[in-house]
Amino acid sequence: ASSMSPDIIIVPSLWRNPRPVLKSHQKLISWLQNCWQQGSTLIGVGTGVCFLAESGLLDNHSATTHWHYVDQFKRDYPKVDLKPDFFITQSERIYCAASLNALADIIVHLIAQHYGKAAAQNVERNFSHEIRKPYEEQRYLEGSGDRHADELIAEIQFWLRTHLNTELTLTDIAKLFGMSQRSFTRRFKAATGTRATQYWQQLRIETAKELLSSSNLTIQEIADQVGYQDQGHLTRLFKQNLNLTPKAYRAMVRKKLFS
Repeated sequence: ASSMSPDIIIVPSLWRNPRPVLKSHQKLISWLQNCWQQGSTLIGVGTGVCFLAESGLLDNHSATTHWHYVDQFKRDYPKVDLKPDFFITQSERIYCAASLNALADIIVHLIAQHYGKAAAQNVERNFSHEIRKPYEEQRYLEGSGDRHADELIAEIQFWLRTHLNTELTLTDIAKLFGMSQRSFTRRFKAATGTRATQYWQQLRIETAKELLSSSNLTIQEIADQVGYQDQGHLTRLFKQNLNLTPKAYRAMVRKKLFS
């Protein structure tokens, strides 16, 4: 970036509906456009991505946002290539993060770019309270061929992520999207490289981990939220995947977080 503009600008998420704030802060939109032209890297978080979309900088480029505002975002910014199934998108010097955790992963990625992998690993080890997926596994990189183009399967992936506690089976969901069970199974595996049952189970485990670390919900309440009425089922999955019970995982994460 030039000496007159910041190297990196983070546009934070806004409380509730972002539209009133956007209307009253038009100067910020012009400033973001100017900084981009001068070489700044821009990062939008959650509904803060709306500022980048409002500026026109995301037209014909990929973006993501908080799942709650996906439908509104699509209506407001039809020129933006929204990727709701990804927590992170990258289009040249513009990054979008669907959550604060995704922002943390972008920051670690940028530290690695500017200061090297050793510095990034040191930051992650000292400030991140749990082992996270590599940045490359979470982001949609515009222009890369490492993500699938099956839009219906991508739509189903998003539906699964936002309906973890549904009582529908995968067969029911296939019918919901106008597919046979056989076609759904085949296309999901071809598009994602994993079976739908494995994908959905992993989503539930990751969400349970997030709730264990960031909320005071009981184990049973968390099991209910991620679609497991039986707390014992969630415990067995944690033991199989993490070699820890949910209670032990929560204790470990909080010890790291507050140590």
